[in-house]
Amino acid sequence: MHLAFVRSRSQAGLAAPDITVEVHLGSGLPGFQVVGVSESTTRQIRGRVRSAILSSHLKWPDFNITINLAPTEQPKEGARYDLPIALGLLVASKQLPEQSIEKREFFGELGLDGAIHPFRGCLAAALAATQAGHECGIALAGASEMATLTAGRLIAAPDLLSLCARLRAPDPEYVPGVSSLGTDIPSYPDLSQLKGQPLLRMALEVAAAGGHHLLMTGPPGVGKTMAASVLPGLLPPMPKKTAQELRLLQDVAGVTQCSAPPFRAPHHSSSVASLMGGTARALPGEISMAHGGVLLLDELSEFPYAVLNQLRQPLETGHIRVNRAQCQHLYPAQFQLVAAMNPCPCGLAGDPDSRCRCTPDQVRRYRQGISGPLMDRIDLHITLHRPSPEFLLIKSSPNASYSSDLKHRVGLLQNHQTERQGCLNRELAGDALLKACQLKSSTERWLINAASKLSLSARSTHRRLRVARTLADMAESEVVAVPHLKTALSFREASFTDDVSAF
Repeated sequence: MHLAFVRSRSQAGLAAPDITVEVHLGSGLPGFQVVGVSESTTRQIRGRVRSAILSSHLKWPDFNITINLAPTEQPKEGARYDLPIALGLLVASKQLPEQSIEKREFFGELGLDGAIHPFRGCLAAALAATQAGHECGIALAGASEMATLTAGRLIAAPDLLSLCARLRAPDPEYVPGVSSLGTDIPSYPDLSQLKGQPLLRMALEVAAAGGHHLLMTGPPGVGKTMAASVLPGLLPPMPKKTAQELRLLQDVAGVTQCSAPPFRAPHHSSSVASLMGGTARALPGEISMAHGGVLLLDELSEFPYAVLNQLRQPLETGHIRVNRAQCQHLYPAQFQLVAAMNPCPCGLAGDPDSRCRCTPDQVRRYRQGISGPLMDRIDLHITLHRPSPEFLLIKSSPNASYSSDLKHRVGLLQNHQTERQGCLNRELAGDALLKACQLKSSTERWLINAASKLSLSARSTHRRLRVARTLADMAESEVVAVPHLKTALSFREASFTDDVSAF
């Protein structure tokens, strides 16, 4: 009787619970069985592992082979267990010394030629193994980047035979950490391309500085979509923790990794599962893939009502729990929402030429697709109008880089906010918000009168205070004053600007 125990990792959202691959070679007729998985899965594993071992010029053990993936109640899927199963067979059949797998974890898919391939979720497994104090045996592809992200001791090889040779060495060579991220940073339009829209440019600066959500309403062609694509280029590099969470999400979802803040723009026909996360495996959705960056919902009123309502909880908490029959996963979703919509179905309501063809009832139904609680969670609301054609013909300086200059300023403002309160202004709440604003007694009375006259809820009042705190930061003021509150209110109550200024 021969036994071998090899450590590995399964996947549960962004977590990677430990798995022990138990290999038993018994007497009797040659056979192969993996306990706890279906017969078809067993045949697939046997085919890949057997071909990989034979292609690597190693001996397939002619025993009655029984393999158990413990604990049995842990969900297991995918081909990530090919490599630990193959190594367990080699150790159990005395082709590899038992010391070669001690305090090490292995995960990887095997090709029929013995090649080791990476798999979805490998980064989470390597990070969990490193935190447990174990070395990792993985595929060579992407190993350098993974060594940088995990700061672990990784033994990588292109194929099974090469890995066995490294494991036999008394002092194996570890993968050096070399980051390749940042070499393919996406390019976004420059702020200078938004001509004739001073209010929009100011709103983008406020949104970037404080991380506030933004809603743009206006006729087609005024620059709403372009403005949304400008915003990611104004954001500074993500904090280390946020960047690591984003890379884990990208690895689990199987998308290309990038160090820049993400920019996601799902189509308005997207389902709840694609936006919030789902499928049978409870994979992360678009809001999680926008973690640390910008989520653009263009043509907001065209999204299904049920889909938009799902955004309310993530906008408040910064995370989303995806529940399915066999799994429940918690994913981060600290994104910055940028929404754009037309004022009516034809898009021309409020046009000075009065060319709108929509009836009042059509306009009402069009706007009813967005719930009041969702609108209340968006800090900045601006209404755009068509710029004068003379502004569109003004040429910008060929060397002008307004986004780059503003990005540096936004970075300084966000660093100041983090040092003062430990978070961005959009995350302030309760006593921490009042402490950061440092309102004088006269300013408090003005705000109370404004909130009463405008019938603001507690959430609405706090959101105006957050915007006012950002405006004060931009003015290099440690105290939020009445002018900052007036401007913050004007971003939401444009029709009440005259009344508010009279307080």
